[in-house]
Amino acid sequence: MKRATVAVPALLSTLAWALAAAAGEHSETEKKGPEIPAGAEIVEHDPEVFQGDPVYADEPYDPAAQLEIYGGKHLNKTARPLLELGRPLYREGPLEPAKTWFGRKNPANPHLMVYGDLRTAAAYNEFGVADASGESYQATVATRLNLEIDWKLTSTECFFHVAAPTEKDGRFLRYDLAGRNEGFEDEFDLEPDTLFFEGELGPIVQGMTGEVNEIDLPFALGLFPLFTQNGVWTEDAVNGLAFTFPAFSSDALAASNIDLTFFAAFDDVTTDAVRRPDGTLDDNGNLYGFAGFVEANEGFWELGYGFVDAPIDDFAYHNATVAFSRRYAGRIANSVRVIGNAGQSPPAGVEETADGVLLLVESYLMTRRPYTLVPYLNLFAGWDRPQALVRAADAGGVLKNTGINFETDGLTGYPRLDDRGHDSFGGAVGLQYLFDLDQQIVFEGAVVQRMSGGVTEPLGDEYALGIRWQKPITNAWIVRADAMHGWLDEREDVYGVRLELRRKF
Repeated sequence: MKRATVAVPALLSTLAWALAAAAGEHSETEKKGPEIPAGAEIVEHDPEVFQGDPVYADEPYDPAAQLEIYGGKHLNKTARPLLELGRPLYREGPLEPAKTWFGRKNPANPHLMVYGDLRTAAAYNEFGVADASGESYQATVATRLNLEIDWKLTSTECFFHVAAPTEKDGRFLRYDLAGRNEGFEDEFDLEPDTLFFEGELGPIVQGMTGEVNEIDLPFALGLFPLFTQNGVWTEDAVNGLAFTFPAFSSDALAASNIDLTFFAAFDDVTTDAVRRPDGTLDDNGNLYGFAGFVEANEGFWELGYGFVDAPIDDFAYHNATVAFSRRYAGRIANSVRVIGNAGQSPPAGVEETADGVLLLVESYLMTRRPYTLVPYLNLFAGWDRPQALVRAADAGGVLKNTGINFETDGLTGYPRLDDRGHDSFGGAVGLQYLFDLDQQIVFEGAVVQRMSGGVTEPLGDEYALGIRWQKPITNAWIVRADAMHGWLDEREDVYGVRLELRRKF
């Protein structure tokens, strides 16, 4: 009875509240509606402002497929390094806490990785000139193993080593089928191509002192690669040191970003301008210089200077370069590069080897598919004997980037046009198509014309047609094919065909 007595008043109270609500007697808060902040006002709905829902004419709308865009994600298969010790490359979390071996302000995330690629190519190359064997062609199968060993200590400090154990003095492990040579050639060499320490002074000091600083000075020490202007001015590893003042600006120059790198090398300075009397390269000289990058004038400038202190008397020289790149009218991307050499003073009767100027003009047209369909026109003109600052023996000549007909393959000795730019002019016109970014094909025509009275005039003019195709087979395997034919005025024609298989790891 007690419970029923309590329930009756509660039921009557509920009925009274419901009748009051039906009569419009709501609370003060319910009658107010939403609060409007000062300065704001409610805008009446205008149905003409909004468009209707999308209409899918080709197929009915599938909400499940739309949800799959967000929920159907998966990891893409990628090539993994040959060896991974410590923190792996590109792996999902959670990651282990960083070590404090070098101080709390310079945490260590150590790993040791070995990666690179294995290239194997079969080629038939006609060089147009017979050697001591009486043959002018070579059919061969060659292999190149590139190993890169990365011992990372922190986010900014590491030891780096690159080796090509199947290459020696520009020749590779191979089996010569027929032609100038026949049989197996075991070109093994364990000497490092690069071996250097790379670091950043700011974090190193932070770890030692425990204090945050504003030092921004990356550096490299050892046998390090020197690669500038896409490999045109420098493409080699030198033994020395380099440091950079990165990412600063200048109101006076109207430059938003400036990088300056200074370098000095005391061995392994390879340049075609310094040769011994027997014709072999002498790389025992010294090198001092700098390279810069400046964003200004709606484009970017690249500049550099180097002094080659040659080990051969009177062959030391100065090398300077400047380049400017930008887009014009949103349709043409263009780069203009100049390289100049001066300063040699060999004895009477001995010709200079670095005494010229080279002009390079690279352009491509931006089509409606600017990243996949690329028509290009690259031109050059060289007076006397211009030289790149440093260049590895298997890197090709200074005209390497002018076109595929000036580029060797760094493996089989694939033929090319004269790539030195000495007392000559010409260029390449071509079309590159990347399809859906899943394969590449390049068609190109190229020409070299000799300047009257120049040192290369007796060689005659040269013309070539070339084609290249390559496609990834899997995430780790790539197949590539090349063919070229060169017509030489004063010499026999050159031509070559090759098929390459590359395995990345």
